[in-house]
Amino acid sequence: MPVGSSRLGFITRLIGLSLLLPLSQGQAGDLPAFTPVIIRHELHASIDPDQHQLTVIDRMVVRVGGSQPPLDFTLAKSLRLETVALVTRVGNEERLTPVPTSLGDAAIDSNLRSLLVSLPDHRQEEVTLEWRYRGAIDDPPREPRHLRFVTPSETSGHIGPEGVYLSSETGWYPDLSGSLASYALTVEMPSGWTTVSQGYGGTEQNCLRLRSDGSCSLQTWTSGVTEALTLVANRFSVKTRDWKSANGQVVRLATYLFPDDAALADEYLDATVKYLDAYVPLLGPFPFEQFAVVENFFASGLGMPSFTLLGSGSIKRHYIQPYALGHEIVHSWIGNAVWNRPGSGNWVEGLTTYLTNYYWHELIHDDRQAREQRRLMLQGYSLHVTPQLDYPIAAFQRKSDEKDNAIGYQKTAMVFHQLRLEIGDEAFWRGVKQLVSDLSGRHADWQDLERIFAQTSGQDLRWFFAQWIERPGAPAVAIAEATASPDQNQPGAYTLRVRLTREGGAFRFILPLAIAMKGSTTSVAVVLTAEQHNIELVVPAEPLNLSIDPEFMSLQRLKREQLAPVLNLFVTDQRKAVLPLFPETAMPFKELVARIEAQDAQVPIERKTTVLPMDSVTLPPSGSVLIVATPDYHAQVQSLIADACGDLATVGPEGFRIVGTLYKGRRMAGLLSCHRPDAPGSVVTLLYALDPAAAAKVARFLFFYGWQSAVVFDEGTVIKREMWQEFQGMKEVRRDEQR
Repeated sequence: MPVGSSRLGFITRLIGLSLLLPLSQGQAGDLPAFTPVIIRHELHASIDPDQHQLTVIDRMVVRVGGSQPPLDFTLAKSLRLETVALVTRVGNEERLTPVPTSLGDAAIDSNLRSLLVSLPDHRQEEVTLEWRYRGAIDDPPREPRHLRFVTPSETSGHIGPEGVYLSSETGWYPDLSGSLASYALTVEMPSGWTTVSQGYGGTEQNCLRLRSDGSCSLQTWTSGVTEALTLVANRFSVKTRDWKSANGQVVRLATYLFPDDAALADEYLDATVKYLDAYVPLLGPFPFEQFAVVENFFASGLGMPSFTLLGSGSIKRHYIQPYALGHEIVHSWIGNAVWNRPGSGNWVEGLTTYLTNYYWHELIHDDRQAREQRRLMLQGYSLHVTPQLDYPIAAFQRKSDEKDNAIGYQKTAMVFHQLRLEIGDEAFWRGVKQLVSDLSGRHADWQDLERIFAQTSGQDLRWFFAQWIERPGAPAVAIAEATASPDQNQPGAYTLRVRLTREGGAFRFILPLAIAMKGSTTSVAVVLTAEQHNIELVVPAEPLNLSIDPEFMSLQRLKREQLAPVLNLFVTDQRKAVLPLFPETAMPFKELVARIEAQDAQVPIERKTTVLPMDSVTLPPSGSVLIVATPDYHAQVQSLIADACGDLATVGPEGFRIVGTLYKGRRMAGLLSCHRPDAPGSVVTLLYALDPAAAAKVARFLFFYGWQSAVVFDEGTVIKREMWQEFQGMKEVRRDEQR
């Protein structure tokens, strides 16, 4: 997961630029002439983790115009400014002349303040300022507020014995809005600590001054032009390896892991090599001289130029999947070499999601998992984004809730899939590569993407971007009627006529149809115009039934009753209830119910989750229900789920059966969902554990398992996943004898 601005910004992206770019690109950037910006920082930082203290000298080069108002910098409120001086030279002598500073208007972020620096009049030129400041950075990470949304623990920045995390949101160095600067960073820390920052470095030097205990570690990092700088530090075990591309490019790979996880280094290095081998041919040379996997002391999954910062829990869970480590590596090109233009729609996350979470499975020819990813993207959008809450992709900036995630990541990834279907593979992949090569070191927006893909395809794509990017919504299509009659011109063939119902607005798109005939099946891709409701096809044999897009290739809004039953149908139901059926001693289950109630604290009363009495023998007449139960109540549970689940799932005093397989023993737990036949669009979901202690981990992370119909756990580890009733979109074809 990427990084962004302010507290919510920890779930978008800190974006930057390749070390290989010349400084002049950062000087010009995308800014008009005479805009004051910082073009270089030379930072010397001293950090005392035990005291949460940071002391910094920052020599910055600022491009200024002539007579102008005071420069408006931001800096963390907790840092005490000692002096700002103008650095000049007279012959061989360097002079420091203090310049006036004052407090500006309140900064937009709660932990930052505005500092106005008044300079004497200058011609348009570069001036050097020396800042000296010190203070505490002590905002201990807090657990995410979300039950089902993976975010970093919330902090604006922290220095402590457990670790150091300083991002641009921390305000640990003075900044001017719109600046694209290069950085030379030297960090002084206690002996045994290792720093990681953007760019290339990590070299140790002799300390300029010793600490009171006589120990000191001094490390340097050099970064090319970038939008922001992140610094982390801890007591790491470091391992490096060089990777060489087929074209001869050499990239230094590294892991910075805690000593007790050091044995995982080769696993992460091997996975990094695997992704570089796959994506360099697709996207072009790797944009940095180095890439590192860095372990963090709090929950995170963040990507910065030249490294990714992963929480210790993620590292221990082997976070090497394409949607995890692969996603962060691809951000090196998409988001860290080509930047998203501030204030415009964020296209970076959707394209990265398409290339990693989805396209990786195509690359390795795993068709089943590729289809599953398309299903998940459509299901996420359909469940978490109601028509009333929908907004255009062009308005997406960063994700702060599941709705934003579904629009900015999942729907946008499917839009890139629609673009690929529309213009063809050759033009699409040429456009992706051209996007990186043409726009590296620059901000890019949706208009830039439209221009590039129009060039590579030779098509006018204004309609495509206007429809999918600038408008909210997606089409919802169903088969109202399908009839067939013998074709008059081809013996044995049939004319198939399909009448569609369409909701969600007028969309032009490609609609795949699967047609089952006597003795064979066929698939047809129909290009629907914006208002088209009728389709006529000639098929080689009599059609028996017809399905809309069973492979989930087309971006559509799916109705709740069409989707496979999963926990997320409960999560997104406007009416839902929890039924606790467990002894008072089942603490993990008690804590789960309490967390659900706590999350509902700010929800309107009509949407709060109802906690049902334990003596309930029937389900509520409407809405979804989550039953949390142990075998003490097996008879009651079986009675409650029987109508919805039928033979798919049954429970008993010694175990549970899912799709015919029996799971027994106190180590086992199961999570399953079934559609309620009496309440279309709602589900009954059951978390059933033979021993609550064995389900402690499941209960804590329950809402991370929201996308399967059934999940079986052995002492908290997933051993089986099931999907059923996957997509209800089939229609029988009626033979029309009148034609």
